Order: sequence, then structure tokens, then C-alpha cells
Amino acid sequence: MTENPGTDGAVLLELRELSVRYRAARDELPAVRGVNLRLGAGETLGLAGESGCGKSTLAMSVLRLLPRSARVDGQVLLDGEDVAAMRWGRLRAVRWASASVVFQGAMHALNPVRKVYDQIAEPILLHDSDQRPDEPPAVRHRVHELLDQVELPAGKAEAFPHELSGGQKQRVMIAMALACDPRLVIADEPTTALDVIVQAQVLELMSRLVAEHHIGLIMISHDLSVLASTCQHIAVMYDGEIVERAPSEQLMRAPQHAHSKALAAAFPTIGDPASRFAPATSNPLPEQPSERPVGEPVLRTEELRVSFRARGGRTVRAVDGVDLEVGENEIVALVGQSGSGKTTLARTLLGLQRAESGRVLFRGTPLPTSTSGLRDYRRQVQLVLQDPTSALNPRHSVYEAVAEGPRIHGLTTDEIGRVTRALEAAELRPAERFMSALPHELSGGQKQRVVIAGALALEPAVLVADEPVASLDASVRGEILALLLRLRIELGLSALVITHDLGLAWNIADRVAVMYRGELVEVGTVEDVLLDPRHEYTRSLLAAVPGGTHRAEPANGLRH
Repeated sequence: MTENPGTDGAVLLELRELSVRYRAARDELPAVRGVNLRLGAGETLGLAGESGCGKSTLAMSVLRLLPRSARVDGQVLLDGEDVAAMRWGRLRAVRWASASVVFQGAMHALNPVRKVYDQIAEPILLHDSDQRPDEPPAVRHRVHELLDQVELPAGKAEAFPHELSGGQKQRVMIAMALACDPRLVIADEPTTALDVIVQAQVLELMSRLVAEHHIGLIMISHDLSVLASTCQHIAVMYDGEIVERAPSEQLMRAPQHAHSKALAAAFPTIGDPASRFAPATSNPLPEQPSERPVGEPVLRTEELRVSFRARGGRTVRAVDGVDLEVGENEIVALVGQSGSGKTTLARTLLGLQRAESGRVLFRGTPLPTSTSGLRDYRRQVQLVLQDPTSALNPRHSVYEAVAEGPRIHGLTTDEIGRVTRALEAAELRPAERFMSALPHELSGGQKQRVVIAGALALEPAVLVADEPVASLDASVRGEILALLLRLRIELGLSALVITHDLGLAWNIADRVAVMYRGELVEVGTVEDVLLDPRHEYTRSLLAAVPGGTHRAEPANGLRH
């Protein structure tokens, strides 16, 4: 950080020659190498880098949250006190009260069988000996106060995590982190996989809380624009070391280190012609023609409507009169925030959800209703799921995962050749090297390629990709997007890409369809929709992009 601590002159956190190694078999693997940092009260530091660079290891070392296999050298001073020298009782007193963590992935960090109230109250009860479970009034008041601070209604205290949206879960995690008034908060990827409007709300919330409570904040992310919108300074980590450190504006304007430049390039600026059909990748795409011929519609919907029965007998219209088409050799991006109906529309296109009215047509023919007809149709229209870790069976090898689809469809002739061709088309080369691997032996990008290979093994005409890069690192994101473009060029595949990432649409899509409350409110070429938006909701999405040039007030009803 800077040599000058916070505005009150107090050094809140200091790392001195911090190194962390993990014991693995007979060797030790370095994760953090000789890091020196200082953070003052009221200061905000962004820690950027890709998975495996050491940023989460560095952050977790502050409160000794690393596994037993980690060996830590150097010093971690919290308010001048060496964390490594703390006895267990003292360390327990420091956690939550002096420093707390907003863990990555609120869905997994929250206990699914405990109510929001119990989870926020837990650190309060642990740290305040005057507040016992049989004396709840003050605790209940504090929980409601915290919910108000993170802009959630008091009634959410009685909800279970599965009853909350992704953004609401993240706000509960932030409320837990603030429960004991800590001076330092560490937020590990707090906006990963959130849609742009919810992401903007969470970032605005954290900025406000830092200013109001004068806390120190370390925010971890692989997205430099997210960090720049919240943090005063950014430190870029690579291979366990901090390779660049600068004020946010300076680093975004003129990054110096090659890795900083790569991170900055991974998330394109909407409107930058250099990044149009050119995802950041170390494996350049073949030169594409300026005009890509798009054929007749291969997949189309007509006045499609889908409704669900909600609590109390209320009917919710998830898809409302949608007309959408994907042409031969075309990539269409379907964008919108969580709950807009994107995934329901995708499930209906795949025959996984029954439509209330309207119809889906494939090459001009309505979606079949028979089991055998649907099986044949799904061979032509394949789904690529959002989370490759969840999509793959942890006990099945890569070969089994890719061969499963052809076996279901009775395509067992030359199975090895079919799997090999699919793996190589997904750029897992040589294919023989990956066939016997299990999912836990692969990186996130490799897992996503296996999922794509599983779809390609059936030689489909259309891919429906649901948030295909939402959980991936910056450089891996570019590689997967480049792969989708190559598949369009080399195999003539069409694709409907569902995303909340407008930069992705700018990177690879021919057209974009904007969905809001079940309706398509704007459809057109990427240039027309993203550079000259006509609908208020589209302008709100663009305004929420961190570091974006578009600014607009959120549309009515979008904030909570």
C-alpha cells in the first residue's frame, strides 16, 4: 500500500516479508513470496490477479484461516499485534471483532438450514458475553440494524438462504462481517457471478459503509474495473508476488506490468472497435471477414409465454410474449439481470420447461412433444451450463463425461474417435492427455472446455450457453470466448449466449436481446443496442458497468 496510512495516522494492517508455502507430498509449493503491505484505517486496497496467484492465500493469512498444510513466514501485524503470536483465545477475540471476512460465493458460505437472523446473530453472541441466547432483544435490534445498513427489509431476518436472490445473500454476508464493528474487512470476490445492476449496488453499498464506519477494506477480484470503482489503490499479484501497485486511476489508465495490462485487456470497453470479435487471448483468432453472412433462422420463438404459480396462488409471468430468433452462423447474446427470465426462456427452448402459449421452432418445425422427438431435437440444440464444476460428475473421467451424450443418443460407433474430435474441437489437445483425467485434476477453464466438448460430441447446430464465463478468471474468460468464435467460424455453429456481462456481448455477439421482467425490451445489432440504447432498462444496465462511459439513472423498480 502507500507509506502514508489512513487519515487518522493509524496503521491498521501491516505485512512484513509475508511468505506462504503449502506442503504437497514431499515438496513445498510457494503461494505468497515476500509481500510487504500497509493499510490504514479508512483506506481501501484492491488485490487483483488470477486464480492461483496467491491473493486469497494472502488475505486468509491475516486471520490465520489457512489450512494446516500452509507454512507462514514473515509477520502479519493487526493494530500492531503479531497475529502469528496470538494464542487461540486472543485470535478468537480478534476474528469478527477486529477483522472480518466476506467470503466468496454467498450461496456456499451461508448455512442453508439456518435463518438469516441466526447467522447474523452468531458472531454477536460469540463475542458479547452480556448477550446470551436467552436474552435476545438487544441482539434482535442489532440484527435489524445491520439489515437496514445493507438495505434489506427486517422481514428477511426470518428467511432461509434459498429464499433470497444472489444479491440479497451477498448483503447478508456483508451484514455478518459488520456485526461486531470490525476495523478491517476483507471481501473475497464479493461480486462474482452477480448481474451488473446487483454488482453495482453491492459495490456502492461497500463504498458507503467504508466511508460511514471508517473501516479498512481489502477487496479481492480478478476484474480491475470492479476494484477501481471501489478502491483507492490496487495491488496486482502474479505468481505469489505483488508486481505492481498504484492508485486505481493511474493503474487503470497506464498499467505498467505485462500481467496488469493483460488483466485490463480481459474486460473490454464497450465501444472499443479493437475488442469487437477479439477477446483477449494468447491464441489469436483467424482473421474474420468484416461481414459475416448470417443464414435463415435456425431457432425461433413466437409469442412465447411461460408462467409459474407462486406462494399464495399468485401467478408470475416469467416469459411474456417473446419473439426471438437465432440465425445460421449467428451468435446472439441474451442479456438482463437475475430474475429477468433469461434462464426460463433457455429451458423452454430446450424443451425442459413447458410453454403456456406460443411456440418454439427449429428450422421452421415446431418443437416436438414426444419423448423420442425431443431426444432427436436436443441432439441438435445443446446446453452449456454455467458452473462446470457442478455440471461434471466428480467420479467420471473426462472421457466418460464427453461420451455420455453420444451413448444416450445411441451414437456408439467410433466412440473413441467422436470423443477425440470433440475434445480437440474444444482445444483440449492432445485429447489422449485429458481422457483419463478427473474433474478435480483440471483447471476451471479446462472443465468448461470439457462441458463444451460434451455438447460438441453430438455435432449440434446450436449451442445455448448459460453464463459460460461467469465464474472464470480474466484470461480464461478470453480463451473460452475465443473458442466460441472459432466454433462458429470452423463448424458453422450458431449460439445463444445468456449473460449479464455486456462486455461479453460486445466481444463476440452479432446481435443482442435485452430481457426485463419476462419481456424483450430491445433487440438489435450489438452496435445499435449498446452504443445507442433506446430503452431505459438498457441504459440502466450500461450505467451499472464498472468503469463504463454510459451513465443513467436505474429504471423504476430496479434498485431492490
